[in-house]
Amino acid sequence: MTNSSNRKIHQFKEDFKSNPYHKKLKSFELEDLLDRDPVCFDTSGISNFIKNKKIMITGAAGSIGRNLVKQIILFKPKGLILVDKCESAVYELEEEIKEMKISEIEIISFIGDVSDYKRMKPLFQKKQPQIIFHAAANKHVPLLERNAYEAIKTNIFGTKVLADLAVEYWVEKFVLISTDKAVNPSNVMGVTKRFAEIILQNLNQKNNTTQFIVTRFGNVLGTQGSIVPVFKKQIGRGGPVEVTDAKVMRYFITMKEACQLVLEAGAAGHANEIFILDMGELVPLKALAEKMIRLSGLQPDVDIKIIYIGLRAGEKLVEERLRNEEKDSPAHHPKLRIARLAAVDAFEVDAVLTQLEKALDSGEDNEMIRILKEAIPEYISHNSEFEKLDLTINRKRKVFNE
Repeated sequence: MTNSSNRKIHQFKEDFKSNPYHKKLKSFELEDLLDRDPVCFDTSGISNFIKNKKIMITGAAGSIGRNLVKQIILFKPKGLILVDKCESAVYELEEEIKEMKISEIEIISFIGDVSDYKRMKPLFQKKQPQIIFHAAANKHVPLLERNAYEAIKTNIFGTKVLADLAVEYWVEKFVLISTDKAVNPSNVMGVTKRFAEIILQNLNQKNNTTQFIVTRFGNVLGTQGSIVPVFKKQIGRGGPVEVTDAKVMRYFITMKEACQLVLEAGAAGHANEIFILDMGELVPLKALAEKMIRLSGLQPDVDIKIIYIGLRAGEKLVEERLRNEEKDSPAHHPKLRIARLAAVDAFEVDAVLTQLEKALDSGEDNEMIRILKEAIPEYISHNSEFEKLDLTINRKRKVFNE
């Protein structure tokens, strides 16, 4: 390590020690951030669904996947197939599972990219999963605006590879973890998850073996790279807390709620259904920041400043739960709503996938996004370099309609 690096580390430590707030910050639970009671499900149905089954979890070493693994273990599956492409994260997950001292469940860790058909097919052949929880995804909105290739490869083609193999190997149920950002998407992340939903809807219409089900929820409190850890870190160093815009509003859900919703969707869901939790009212990020500061024992704009830095690439002010064509209805749980995937007949899924595959080969981001925008008209970019494509496509549509 260089002398310059040593000096920077030393200065950081000194700055942290001199921070007047970090020693007296109060701790709080993530549930304290909710302006509602956490939602709980009766787990008897989940237990009956999971017990003695072979379960595959993709993205198993990520924030949601890791917690799903730990909850599913409690329901005594016959086996767990844990798929993730991050070697170090898989190693850490294995160490955590070892500490749980599980002996009666066969647990297989598998390092691989879900979009790699040649890697995934032998896994299905050998392990014959009965249930799949598909959590593998690229999810960071501003980052994916600059890396559309990876979002399309993982979120779209990864879902396509797994879903096709699920049908081929008679998987009973396949649960996709989607997002509210797939509703009227404004960014690459959202539109790739929307396309993943469409792939599953298309397969629901074509096959009689596998039931494809979708879960949608908002921001999961405390996940890696999400807003709460960022705000907490900013508060810990004395501020300022950086909010993108005073009008930004989001739905929030706890990790436990998210995992139970996914498991409930598997246990009770049927083909083409979208499971949506009642997440309460939309929460302004400004209010969340103020609440976190107060729960830490400080006063907003007195001890800790809140500043506004502007919307990031791809962000919209308010997220939505349902598309205009989708209607939800009450379910067997008072805090659960079930909608059906709206019919999509504006394009042929396989034809669009062929176009996207060619665009991936060329590496042209604009061509990839143009294809998605023409296939999914409600995809309108916000605060993004791809807004220029909306103007071009809208002109073409206007000329065509005339």
